[in-house]
Amino acid sequence: MSTDKKDERDELEETSGAASESEATERPNEEVSAPEEASSESEVESLNQRVGELQDQILRTQAEMQNVRRRAETEVEKARKFALEKFVKELLPVVDSLEKAVESANAAEPSLELVASMKQGSEMTLSMLVSSLGKFKVEAIDPVGEPFNPQLHEAMSMVPAPDAEPNSVVAVVQKGYQLNERLVRPAMVVVARAEEPPVVDEKA
Repeated sequence: MSTDKKDERDELEETSGAASESEATERPNEEVSAPEEASSESEVESLNQRVGELQDQILRTQAEMQNVRRRAETEVEKARKFALEKFVKELLPVVDSLEKAVESANAAEPSLELVASMKQGSEMTLSMLVSSLGKFKVEAIDPVGEPFNPQLHEAMSMVPAPDAEPNSVVAVVQKGYQLNERLVRPAMVVVARAEEPPVVDEKA
């Protein structure tokens, strides 16, 4: 074998060896880039999921805050409307007493000057008191002739009343009162009882 051919063979071996080393060097880089790309996509997906969770949490928090605000507004409104409820309850016996005084005066002899004066004074006082209560949305429940309503009325007794509708109020023992349409005291009433059908004697 000549020296020239030997040199050419050595050069080919060196060139092929260098190419093999270059491919060996490049392949690991290609193999590493694929896991890095997959990891990056996974991180992006995880971040997107986290963003979605945070957005949902923000919406829930906003909705909860709105509910809390509405409840607070409702409670404040109730406190404003019904702050005088205990005060009203204390005044109602005074109204009852004045009404009884007026009724007693009406039953007495009208010729008596003292009775007439007491009647006039009681009527004026009662009118002023009822007017003052009305300014604070206090309304009387005087349901004579109306159907019995267990939410507003308290039945004291039931009596036969041929001229009245069954289960209607025929008399008011004590008036009821509402504050801003909320019941403070039910009306004590007498209710008409439905007439029982006549018993037929089957033996006759």
